[in-house]
Amino acid sequence: MKDSLLKQCLDVLKREDVKTELKLLLNPIIEFILFEIRPYTYVTILLLFMIFVMVLANLALFIWFMRNKGIFTKAE
Repeated sequence: MKDSLLKQCLDVLKREDVKTELKLLLNPIIEFILFEIRPYTYVTILLLFMIFVMVLANLALFIWFMRNKGIFTKAE
């Protein structure tokens, strides 16, 4: 019984007119969700950029510290 019901549902979803109607129904919902999460996306990108800059700064400080300690020597 369950298998036949599931098969019937899948057959209905495979029809082109049902696909089109489903897309038309879900399009406004998806646009609303994307519109609502847009500020969080910008904040996330900004934080990732700031983390990248801080890692580069730490790397530069580490190399500078190691050169001053004499572990790394300047190539002359």
